[in-house]
Amino acid sequence: MNLFVAEKLVKSFPGVRALDEATLRLEAGTIHALLGENGAGKSTLIKALSGATQPTAGQVLIDGEPVQFASPAEARRRGVVAIFQELAIEPYMNVASNVVLGDEPVRGPLLNRAAADQRATEVLERLGAASVRPRANAGALTTGQKQLVEIARAVSIDAPLIIMDEPTASLPGSDAENLLRIVRELRDAGKAVVFVSHRLDEIRAVADRVTVLRNGRHIATEPAEDVPVSRMIQLMVGRPVDEVYLAPTTEPGDDVVFRASGLTREGAFEDVSFEVRRGEVLGFAGLIGAGRTEVMRAISGADPYDSGELELDGRPLRIRRPADAVGAGIAYLPEDRKEHGLVLQLSGRENMAMASLPALSPGGIVRRRKLRAQTHAMSERLRIHGNIDAAARTLSGGNQQKLVIGKWIMSDCRLLIFDEPTRGIDVGAKPEVYREMHELAARGAAVIVVSSELPEVMNTSHRMIVMSGGRIADRLDRDEFDEQRILEAAFAAHADVSV
Repeated sequence: MNLFVAEKLVKSFPGVRALDEATLRLEAGTIHALLGENGAGKSTLIKALSGATQPTAGQVLIDGEPVQFASPAEARRRGVVAIFQELAIEPYMNVASNVVLGDEPVRGPLLNRAAADQRATEVLERLGAASVRPRANAGALTTGQKQLVEIARAVSIDAPLIIMDEPTASLPGSDAENLLRIVRELRDAGKAVVFVSHRLDEIRAVADRVTVLRNGRHIATEPAEDVPVSRMIQLMVGRPVDEVYLAPTTEPGDDVVFRASGLTREGAFEDVSFEVRRGEVLGFAGLIGAGRTEVMRAISGADPYDSGELELDGRPLRIRRPADAVGAGIAYLPEDRKEHGLVLQLSGRENMAMASLPALSPGGIVRRRKLRAQTHAMSERLRIHGNIDAAARTLSGGNQQKLVIGKWIMSDCRLLIFDEPTRGIDVGAKPEVYREMHELAARGAAVIVVSSELPEVMNTSHRMIVMSGGRIADRLDRDEFDEQRILEAAFAAHADVSV
């Protein structure tokens, strides 16, 4: 019997039909992946399932019984818990109080702290998170630890259905692997888990079944083992995978734009040397922690380096801080756009203009008409959807990434470093990012792309460098790209593998 059924759900907003008879059937003891582009209806569907919004039409059933949830608290009482990207952690409370939040053990009118501590300890130990102490301040936890506290809250009430919305999007590799292990254990304990993720390799690794939404409608539900990544992409966007991972459109020139020689930072990377030519897209592959991002942060002035030399257009560079890199014509698009790429409370327009203010404000006075014209043109060029006069935090992940890209295009930089350029972006928006990277290269810029998605690096780059353990393990021209060779190089520092 189905544990949980969302049947022909419709949700309409003024001018928008977010859900169009969407259907989802969940069974106990399964991990059910929910896939779709941004705007496909995933968030609206899980909000309808968890009581955060009420559907316009259709019905929700638990064990065959129709139910209506007026609020998330009511859904939680029926055993349905959703863990969203924006974690619902009370930062000024301790871990135990967060774990029992909404189901507090009491002694008379007061919280029974001893009972709360005991329950939190037991649940966290079950999750393999005994290092998270019940009396620790929740606001001081890492993102991965906060995820565990939210999961512990769901487990503590023995919720039969747990919904996870992009649970690994902000986690480093080790924390993400730990979370996937916990998700499998929840399934093995008989829970139904809805798993929403843009990381298709995770879906393949953890899901039992896959449901795809497009434009608010149910497209397909299939066993995960029968759905390769290429089919997932085609179901989501309605077109083949080779139309998503776009190949370079032009060949690079002979002249070197940027060169790094013997770049070293103790404990992070050692003797890293490479060059990028005019019009070239150079890919960096490797495992999490291989040193790729650390090298890029050193080049961009975000972190220091101990030794080595940098050149731009044949001129020596000494980068001590980000302003030095920007002044020299080096742009760094960080993997964490919210933390390091945007000022979220400023408007999208202000974020795009940030790196070009000297050109937009001769004499120290901002030429607002020129600013509006240039940011409007960039918004049109990048096909940014949403109001760029609104705060950047209100835009989708894909549109936020386009703001960062637009900011650096307007600055007319010579070297652009894209670090995890499509992290958190739905697969339908990825071609627009790749198209812009290739357009920048075609106009003569040098481009570096760092990515943990091997298909992304293999398809979008002219050449590739593979790093392992802080050192360059292999260099490949495009006609040498081979998945096995790349993976062997990536693991070179961690296994006895000949490369």
